[in-house]
This record gives sequence, C-alpha cells and structure tokens, in this order.
Amino acid sequence: MSAGSPLTIAVLGAGSWGTALAALLAGNGHDVRLWGRDADVVAAIDREHVNPRYLPGIGLPASIRAGTGLTAVLAGAELVLVVVPSHAFAETLSQVVSGLAPGAGVAWACKGFEPGTGRFLHEVARERLGPDVALALVTGPSFAQEVARGLPTAVTVHSDDPDFAHTVASALHGPAFRAYSGNDLIGAELGGAMKNVLAVATGVADGMGLGNNARAGLITRGLNEMLRLNHAIGGRAETLMGLAGLGDLVLTCTGDLSRNRRLGLALGRGQSVAAATAEIGQVVESVQTADEVMRLAGQHGLELPISDLVRQVLHDEITPVEGLRRLLAREQKAEFPHGTPI
Repeated sequence: MSAGSPLTIAVLGAGSWGTALAALLAGNGHDVRLWGRDADVVAAIDREHVNPRYLPGIGLPASIRAGTGLTAVLAGAELVLVVVPSHAFAETLSQVVSGLAPGAGVAWACKGFEPGTGRFLHEVARERLGPDVALALVTGPSFAQEVARGLPTAVTVHSDDPDFAHTVASALHGPAFRAYSGNDLIGAELGGAMKNVLAVATGVADGMGLGNNARAGLITRGLNEMLRLNHAIGGRAETLMGLAGLGDLVLTCTGDLSRNRRLGLALGRGQSVAAATAEIGQVVESVQTADEVMRLAGQHGLELPISDLVRQVLHDEITPVEGLRRLLAREQKAEFPHGTPI
C-alpha cells in the first residue's frame, strides 16, 4: 500500500458520512466497495447511484460497488474505512478482523466513545485488531452533504504510524478536499467526540433565542473545557486548536446540518429529548457521549460545567431553562485561574 497510487478500499457504513466518503474516494480514482446493512439503500447506491435515504438528490460515482455481504466487500481491500456509529464500532471490528487482507490497514471516521467503558475508539480498535494492523482516525469539520456535493472541506488524519496517516490522507486528498495528518490520537478523538456535547449547549441557547453573544461565549468556554480535559488525559493542546478541535467545534455549534445542534435547538424550543431525536431520525452521538465525557472528568477531578449541564438536560434531570440559570449563577472568577486553560 503506497501513498498516491490507486487503492482498493472497503468503506463500512452506508449512512450519509460513509456514502459521502465513498463518493470522494471513488472520485479520486480508487476502487471503492461500500458495505451497508439496509438492503434497499445498498441496492439504490449500486444500481441507481444515489443514496435516497441519507443523501437524496445527490448523484454518486457509478464506479462504487455496494453490497450487504461484508466478506465480499472486504476481499482484497488494502484499506478499510469504518464509518458506523460509535456504539456499533466494536461489533463491526469483530466482524472485520477475520476478513482483513494481509497488510490491510484500518481507519475510521466515527466520533465518540465505546458505550459503558468510555474507551476511545483507537483503544477498542487495537484490542480487536491486534498490534500488527495499522490504525488511523479521520476527523475534522465535515458535513457529509457538503462533501458529497464537492464543496471545499479540510480534515485531519491521525495515526501512530506516520506512513499510514500519509497513505490515508493521500487517498482522501483531492481538488476540493484537503487532508492533513498528525499523530495525536487521544487529542483528535477527544475533540471529535466532545464537540457534539457542546453543540447541544449552543443549540439550546439558540433555540431559546439568547443571541450571538451567548453562542460565542458557550463555544469559547466549551473549548476551554475541551483543553482542560485533553491536558488531563495526555492529548496535545495544538491538536484541539486545529481541525480536530476548534474547527469541528465551530462547525458543529453553528451549522444547522449538525444533528447535535438540531437536538439542542429542539430542546431550547421546548421539545422533549425523545421527540427531538425521533424527529431527527438518525443517531445523535451526544446523548451517550455526554456521559463518557463526565465519566472522564470525574476520573481526573475536573469540573466541566457546560458539559455537565448538557448531560443533565439530556437525561431529563433538569430543564434547559434550569441549566441556563445554573450557568449564570456561577460565581465570578478569573478566566484562566491557573494561568492558561491547559
């Protein structure tokens, strides 16, 4: 597997993001197979070159071959890109391991933690795939619809193996899609997961009509929470000041294509969590992620007021109005009481 040459790539997950990445990779000249569980969606992609459920009205490259048989999709793939919800990540890897071609590497474009344990996905991947499989994370500010439409986008690929990071980034890189690389899996994964929680907070504020000042304040103080937790768990600050952190945070907190922001907007307008998630109709990662963020914070003795209040709102322990009241009632203090946010 060499950077720059056409690769045989298996993309696992035929939702909006998996389909958009499959289209990007096929457009870059790679041999792309796409796996999904929904037979109707897969058939439409394979025969009609459209994903009617997740990306309606957007044409896909005719070269993408889609199927529901995982073994066939994996056969001969030099790169496997996993794009399933974080709660399905471990199960998917367990099915993948026996079908990996010799020398194949595995990357993922999912954001979140393993439910229940709070482990990062790179820890799950290493456990399920063993020490010899190259691993990489694809993350950054990237709405699937915009990527599928060919609009300019920039992401970053992080891996402990610099050659593999370069290979994955080169496969993705194209005329309207910039792919950078790095080697801070901890920081990159935290940023990609935690921004979903903070997007709920800004969505709630906007749903309540609190204005641009409130949104900017929540984004900035939310970034502070990300930086402090990142420092405690061993991530690097510069990772969160880049695409994996600040870039993804700003996009998710301000763009209405974000499912997590839309959840917050609905809650701020008085809808219940159940009604809002049902209306969105897709997995909303923040509900589970908020629990894992606060579990990590507790392990390191950190106070994360915005993230904690989001967790309580998502569990119907308090209303958004009460959450706002508690935030505003916090005592006055220095912005950086310890000198810097990290």
